[in-house]
Amino acid sequence: MQVRDKLYINGQWVPSTGAGTIDVVNPATEEVIGRIPDGTPEDVDRAVRAARAAFESWSQLPIEERAAYLQKITAGLQQRAEELARTIAQEVGTPYKLALRIQVGLPITDFGSMQQALKEVPFEERIGNSLVVREPVGVVGCITPWNYPLHQIAAKVAPALAAGCTVVLKPSEVAPLNAFILAEIIDSVGLPPGVFNLVTGVGPVVGEALASHPGIDMISFTGSTRAGRRVSELAAQTVKRVALELGGKSPNIVLDDADLQKAITDGVAKCYLNSGQTCTALTRLLVPVSRLAEAEEIAKRVAESFTPGDPFADTTRLGPLVSRTQWERVQNYIKKGIEEGAKLVTGGPGRPEGLEKGYYVRPTVFSNVRNEMTIAQEEIFGPVLAIIPYQDEEEAVRIANDTIYGLAGGVWSADPERALRIARRIRTGQIEINGGPFNPLAPFGGFKQSGHGRELGKYGLEEFLEVKAMQLPVQAQPRQEAPQAQPAATGN
Repeated sequence: MQVRDKLYINGQWVPSTGAGTIDVVNPATEEVIGRIPDGTPEDVDRAVRAARAAFESWSQLPIEERAAYLQKITAGLQQRAEELARTIAQEVGTPYKLALRIQVGLPITDFGSMQQALKEVPFEERIGNSLVVREPVGVVGCITPWNYPLHQIAAKVAPALAAGCTVVLKPSEVAPLNAFILAEIIDSVGLPPGVFNLVTGVGPVVGEALASHPGIDMISFTGSTRAGRRVSELAAQTVKRVALELGGKSPNIVLDDADLQKAITDGVAKCYLNSGQTCTALTRLLVPVSRLAEAEEIAKRVAESFTPGDPFADTTRLGPLVSRTQWERVQNYIKKGIEEGAKLVTGGPGRPEGLEKGYYVRPTVFSNVRNEMTIAQEEIFGPVLAIIPYQDEEEAVRIANDTIYGLAGGVWSADPERALRIARRIRTGQIEINGGPFNPLAPFGGFKQSGHGRELGKYGLEEFLEVKAMQLPVQAQPRQEAPQAQPAATGN
């Protein structure tokens, strides 16, 4: 069992001011595999003060030196990739091979991409008699979820550090062990004390202390829309900048000319990725009513190929849900779908056969779903697909946009231009055209109640920068026909 009894504050491993601990449970075995400190507001205050003290020197460090630190962290993640993948497979239940490729591969990309992103952002530019500069926002509080724990940490911490900000991180208490490994890597590369701080604990205590702390300049939060509203309320008291990446109920429109086999095979996989515990999961499959029976048959066959089981078994395609709480939540949604009259195509309530221990869910497909049903409107966060029939293109667009969310989506058509035309009408931050793969350098974030702000690549870096205009005497301006942007390497 991994017992982590210290927090990482001001470059040192220190005990919490509180005596409480939190158990970490393996969702495949229901056994306790770790223990972490249950942090306090006093711990948060210590970490914020350390980050505030470190900000002045870190923010003034040349960009090339900050980039060099990030490259060292990237190398450290690469060296410990297998250990991280095993840890996340045990904490979250993600199948090990998938954990190695996504749960660890993406964080390596997040840190590794910052050197290029720093070159793409104009840190200085001339506009008339103004010198416009971009400077770090300050001390950043990062609050991250459990579903892609290390990736969501890296998507915030890497650009924040690159921008010149200092960080206090509160990882999810459900899957926190990977964050301690990252802290060890950061410590080993000699990052100056106070630049990165780790405080574990629960959201209503540590998370709320971060969001309301006057020494925090910005909160970057990923989690549920309900929790995001609370973070916004608390942050508003000190007028902090807030970036939110929240829930989703993403539509996947299959147009009448699409290759149904290809579209639905891909769509079910996108719905079931990480056992459906993905904010961008394509959980609403919109198909022409004339092809509904065919779509049901394909979806049933594909869904039943997602073999649930031990995350470390080679045959497993679907791990458990992360916790008993999540398992019960998803069971209630499946029962609700049946009660509201949706057609159960495959799966349903209860555990898969032969898996009496662990938080496993039967891969489930509903059809004849109406968009006003609960399972079409609320984020389930489990392997549950809702097939929604539509009459024509206009109805498909209307159904797709009929949600409080706007995080992701998909469109399938034999005519790429037609697919692109429909995609432009869907109110989401990302949308796949004919199964286009996830791009870890493209901006990621949502419309509507899926949040605001963007992560990843240069857009993620810009999120942690403030813009300042310095007005110069007119006579001091160089004679030129057009203002020229200064190269990013000039620093801030």
